[in-house]
Amino acid sequence: MKKIIKTENAPKPIGPYNQAVIAGNYMFISGQIALNPKTGDLILNNIVDETVQVMENLKAVLEEANLSFENVVKTTIFLSSMDNFKSVNEVYGSYLTNDTAPARETVEVSKLPVGVNVEISMIAFL
Repeated sequence: MKKIIKTENAPKPIGPYNQAVIAGNYMFISGQIALNPKTGDLILNNIVDETVQVMENLKAVLEEANLSFENVVKTTIFLSSMDNFKSVNEVYGSYLTNDTAPARETVEVSKLPVGVNVEISMIAFL
């Protein structure tokens, strides 16, 4: 059986999916982009601000399930350009503890939804 996770503190889905789904002992968080959930505005000023908003959205989804970044076991980062890797990595790393950081891959893709530069999804252990 699965449980759907929804919070007003993260952006509403822009398609036929949920913010997160719990199945068994894992929560699968859909890719988050830099959409401010309060204003509905995309945060595209620069890659640092964009990544901060993405991480805050992920944090909100985790918190809705009473979890934190310490529960994350796997992350996937999608970038529109690997030129942004260093900046994204620095922001991402500021939310995690190196000793307990999850497994991860980072890939460059040709295009992301609504013209964003970074999208991040996560899997967390309950």
